[in-house]
Amino acid sequence: MKGRIAPKINTLLLIIAFACAIGLAIEGQDMAFLFVAIFMMLVIGMPVALALAGSSLIWVLLFGGRLPDLVVAQRMVNGVDSFPLLAVPFFILAGSLMNAVGITNRIFAFATACVGWMHGGLGHVNIGASVIFAGMSGAAVADAGGLGTIEIKAMRDAGYDADFSVGVTAASSTIGPIIPPSLPMVIYGVMASASIGQLFAAGFIPGLLMAVALMLMVGYFAHKRKYPRDASFSLRVLGRTFLGAFLSLMTPVIIVGGILFGIFTPTEAATAAVIWALFLGLVIYRTLNVGRLLKVSMETIETTAIILLIVAGASIFAWILTQNKVTEQVAVLITSLTDNKFAVILLLNVILFIVGFFMETVAAITILVPVLLPVAVQFGIDPVHFGVIMVLNLMIGLLTPPVGMVLYVLSRVSGVPFERCTKATLPFLIPLIAVLLLVSFVPAFSLWLPTLIYR
Repeated sequence: MKGRIAPKINTLLLIIAFACAIGLAIEGQDMAFLFVAIFMMLVIGMPVALALAGSSLIWVLLFGGRLPDLVVAQRMVNGVDSFPLLAVPFFILAGSLMNAVGITNRIFAFATACVGWMHGGLGHVNIGASVIFAGMSGAAVADAGGLGTIEIKAMRDAGYDADFSVGVTAASSTIGPIIPPSLPMVIYGVMASASIGQLFAAGFIPGLLMAVALMLMVGYFAHKRKYPRDASFSLRVLGRTFLGAFLSLMTPVIIVGGILFGIFTPTEAATAAVIWALFLGLVIYRTLNVGRLLKVSMETIETTAIILLIVAGASIFAWILTQNKVTEQVAVLITSLTDNKFAVILLLNVILFIVGFFMETVAAITILVPVLLPVAVQFGIDPVHFGVIMVLNLMIGLLTPPVGMVLYVLSRVSGVPFERCTKATLPFLIPLIAVLLLVSFVPAFSLWLPTLIYR
């Protein structure tokens, strides 16, 4: 039944959007036509990058006047002609290599020794392992697909409910793109012309706050459901697992420490992470063979191509919005509603939260930064602070249908239906939203560390 209803809804939306597009084109409502056109393309299942570029090209042909259509290609090329974007493929490759060489198992063992002695221990281990892995991959989907497989199996074998195991794994995976390094922060930094180093530093404390809030929620469930301790605390075991994971734990030290102390730029740090991962896989652990390396490389190429195509398509889309002063119109609209800074922050959060339901993270950042960032700056919100707010909102969006990429990944690796994954994750949205509001209204949580290091 559900499979038959969804196409009917999409068809109805498409008909409505098509009718609106024709009417807007006839009346000369060019900006409204642009948004309806991209919505229509997304409804029919067109890839985000093609929807962005295609709707922009149609707008140029219909409303661009003497503007040559070649400007679309030129703007797309200029959009990806950015040195900081070189960090994207290297961070993706580094995260994939970490999974391929078996680092995730060592991290999980060390996290178990650290917090497995608490009631509901494997739930806390799940979160702790995500915090550590966050300093290596910077992608929620990589966390869910790599660590998630190990964590869910271990929790099930220990007698935890399948729904609880999936819920805490999904929620903890969102920590990855907040604690540096972070792929969404790199994309935001490029689009907002903000310091990626400062953005990385700004995400560190909010990421730790997310971990603490989720551990409190796990503690609540452990008390309510009488979950046992999964390991007794042992200094010997802690020392042994630390030594086993020591070289793996050096990865976030190399990446984050190198950036924060000015040894590396983010791009150079990403390259160093890849070299270190290759060294571990080929020389130390010897778990990386030619077949695995080729597979990881092809996955990196595919993911990078998708991200850069989205950035290229969004560049022309953002340029059209800027040229037509859409950002100024949005600012006027919000100002007409309220001139209170805190009300504006709340309104921006609501917009970003809703967008996260329906749009993939990179696409949302590339589309919304040119529109919302000028509004945020006008009301005295620091671009770095706003970057953390935006990324945190969109990470929560990964846990909400209909897009919910993390939910789809965990549904596949756990065998739990998507609907159950969604329901299991709902309680863990409470601590995440609480942290989001805390970070939004108390800028010091985001800005104290960048101010200390860079300013």
